[in-house]
Amino acid sequence: MPQTESPGIGVAPRTRWWTELPLILLVYACYSAGRLLARGDVSRAVDHGLAILRIEKALHLNAEHPLNRLFTREAWLGVPADFWYASLHYLITPVILVWLFRSRKAVYRAARTWLMTSTFIGLIGFTLLPTCPPRLLSAGHGFVDTMAQYSSYGWWGGDASAPRGLGGMTNQYAAMPSLHVGWALWCGVMLWRYGGTRAAKAAGVAYPVLTAIVVMGTANHYFFDAVAGCAVMGAGLLLAPYVTRVLDALKARVAAATGRSSGAGSSIVSGGCQTSAGERFPRQRESRSGRPADTDASSTDAGDGAPAAAR
Repeated sequence: MPQTESPGIGVAPRTRWWTELPLILLVYACYSAGRLLARGDVSRAVDHGLAILRIEKALHLNAEHPLNRLFTREAWLGVPADFWYASLHYLITPVILVWLFRSRKAVYRAARTWLMTSTFIGLIGFTLLPTCPPRLLSAGHGFVDTMAQYSSYGWWGGDASAPRGLGGMTNQYAAMPSLHVGWALWCGVMLWRYGGTRAAKAAGVAYPVLTAIVVMGTANHYFFDAVAGCAVMGAGLLLAPYVTRVLDALKARVAAATGRSSGAGSSIVSGGCQTSAGERFPRQRESRSGRPADTDASSTDAGDGAPAAAR
């Protein structure tokens, strides 16, 4: 007797690109809308930013100032860093998702759920802890907005990393946690674990580390924002299996409900009676000679030893 494998054990769940793409777009739309809705109070956001800066200075973890001075002074570093911050998370993350979908189907679903769960946790952080990034603090705190300084080199405007004229459509106080760093960490883990080459592993290490340096050097995030981005990814990794189970349970319920509703009126005859195609009632067919089929059926039902009906 052939053996069958249980779903989910040694078998990659079947995924379709036409169902995955709307799901990913929906999550990104929720992410963008959540950032806009979680604008918060500006004075609270500034207070949170200054509190983070004070704690970092007390712990001698203030890497933002020296990096920001370097990127401000050296345009050959600052301009690529601004392009990196404004663009790469929109490019690298989807590319890694597509690569996993096409080449690593066995791990794609778990990886996608991890990324999405972490993103929603990040939205909670934006809502509960609106934080002013270093670049928006008053000049007396010693930060320079490199994206404003080098805006003539790129497609972004001087007020945000959004395209020119669209700075008002983004929440500039959604700095805690840094999902730039969080998503980069996710990409790095995928490259390290499934890249298969030394170059992929090296990129898996370099990408999140350089992203953390970039977000601080451009004065878009504090060091603690980057740490929080990593912590959010850790929480998402722990919660992803539970999210998967909940989604599977919901999917099974929907499938069962759909099956019941579609099969509710499909049975025409009950009680063991059988019909042929196009037949509404059992044994209501007529033979070609015009007599009811029951006459011939009675002899058949009686068995081989029964006398045939008179003709």
